[in-house]
Amino acid sequence: MRNVVRSALVVLALLLATAYAATETATPVGTWTQVDDATGKPKSIIEITEQADGTLQGVVKQVLFSDQGTHPICKQCEGERHNQPVVGMTILWGVKKDGEVWDGGHILDPNNGKIYKVKLTPKDNGGKLDVRGYIGMPLLGRTQTWIRKPD
Repeated sequence: MRNVVRSALVVLALLLATAYAATETATPVGTWTQVDDATGKPKSIIEITEQADGTLQGVVKQVLFSDQGTHPICKQCEGERHNQPVVGMTILWGVKKDGEVWDGGHILDPNNGKIYKVKLTPKDNGGKLDVRGYIGMPLLGRTQTWIRKPD
């Protein structure tokens, strides 16, 4: 009887450890390969970090493909981003955890200079990230699936 109880406790501990590990990896924080939703090709490398206020921020670390080559500038951006290099640019900001998703922030499309509301949903135990940019409500937008880069 003791062996059965001991085995049950070991199984329960393993299940809890697995659930905890899955929760830890199911966060947008990390480095991602942005995959174009139209072509399916990798476009850039984005690093998402958590800020001191608990919000998430995403910065372009490398451009893999663009019509302007690997060192594009944001010609159509407004304000301080206008004609600035896309590499090093903050394109995601103000995103907060809301249950199983992160939202409430914004994302910039450097190709057209437009800023959209954004919703981030981790998939595959954090191996993929659905990034939904939209105007008004999430139904009116488009989704890209980003792939987590190994550490």
